[in-house]
Amino acid sequence: MNRPLSAADLLAMDQAHVFHPFTMTADHEDNGPAAMMVGGKGSRLTDVQGKEYIDALAGLWCVNVGYGRPELAEAMRAQAEQLPYFHGFSGMANDVVAQLSARLVKLAPAGMKKVFYGNSGSDANDTQVKIAWLYHAAKGKPAKRKILARSRGYHGVTVMTAGLTGLTGLHDGFGLPLPGISHVMAPRRIWEGHGLSDAEFAQKLADDLEATIAREGADSIAAMIMEPLMGAGGVHAPPAGYYQAIQPILKRHDILLIADEVICGFGRLGAMFGSEVFGIQPDMMTVAKGLTSAYFPLSACIVSDHVWQVMRTAEGKFGAFGHGYTYSGHPVGAAVAMANLDIIERENLVAQAAVTGNHMQEALRAAFGNHPLVGDVRGQALIGAVEFIAGRDGDGRPVAFDPSLKVSARIVNAARARGVIGRALPASDSVAFSPPFVITRQEIDTVVGVFREAADQVMGELRAAGQF
Repeated sequence: MNRPLSAADLLAMDQAHVFHPFTMTADHEDNGPAAMMVGGKGSRLTDVQGKEYIDALAGLWCVNVGYGRPELAEAMRAQAEQLPYFHGFSGMANDVVAQLSARLVKLAPAGMKKVFYGNSGSDANDTQVKIAWLYHAAKGKPAKRKILARSRGYHGVTVMTAGLTGLTGLHDGFGLPLPGISHVMAPRRIWEGHGLSDAEFAQKLADDLEATIAREGADSIAAMIMEPLMGAGGVHAPPAGYYQAIQPILKRHDILLIADEVICGFGRLGAMFGSEVFGIQPDMMTVAKGLTSAYFPLSACIVSDHVWQVMRTAEGKFGAFGHGYTYSGHPVGAAVAMANLDIIERENLVAQAAVTGNHMQEALRAAFGNHPLVGDVRGQALIGAVEFIAGRDGDGRPVAFDPSLKVSARIVNAARARGVIGRALPASDSVAFSPPFVITRQEIDTVVGVFREAADQVMGELRAAGQF
């Protein structure tokens, strides 16, 4: 009889055989995983050694209804027994995807019409690019192929979407971005908008967009993709008036607007979609993560009626829509999404995210607003970030830490040792907070207090080493 596997056995297996995403490869192979989770309930996780943590990032911005929901487990079981799989090719359908699609169109901003399914935000944004290309080709403008994105925006890791992502860590060594991708200025007030009013900063960003379109040529640009509020790139909300300034520019040049709602969608900002919060009227909208609260891999491209009417004409030139995945419209995923949306609506979690999020924002500002290490505390509703800086220059502009010091990563590690999980964001010394919607005020207070202790610890280490 085989003996049960111990924690040491499992950790050794991971260390020896798992190829982890976004992980220092040699460090993992030499030192093993940071932690191995084996259970979760609500906003809390338990690791293989029995230690409990508060998850202040909801996995990767995604376990919105919290861990351990029996309703979602039951939805998977029931659907797997009834119809575990069928494809959507050649017009084949299943009942639960039909219901989910009608529900998503009803929830989405006005003017949305059709839903195409995938497995992740990355493949959904890849699909959106192909839809944009086909849309313009069907209109007799096949040269409109370039895609605009924003510096520090995050849109995925496929060959196309890694290039759309405006973070060089996803480009270096891969030969990306592919040709035809251009990045415009990010709405980072702490760096690009220092000293400007909202109106001035919005105009600066709009001017940068206009200049990019002029340089690239409007007749060569198919679409622009944007997160309503930037997530992995630093949790940056745009200045007031930003979308009102840029949307007319895109319309004037016949450039489609893709709203990447992968993080913002389904309540993170205290409304069902970030597009509602910021007054965005997207031509296409991408959703994933919160669609199933990450209990099942599922993404969706929601396409507006006016885009769809052009897409209908494409088959006359190009035949059947030549795109799709084996798992497009997976019935188990759709069943989980339906049950997840039921929970969100029944428990009024969008409104709860707004109320609890306001408490989180106040707690973060109270704890970090005057901290010597902190340059900015920002966010909206149940997403936030704290950015750490080395100081300010004579004009009051922030001065970044040497990246080799890994300040935010050290703070995250110190917090995890105290039982709270956050995330150090790439290419900046920022820590993100994006907990499950079911987190309590008391748990938020614990999260913030632990991260304040962790920041104080790292500040002490930096001062002792003469680095701050």
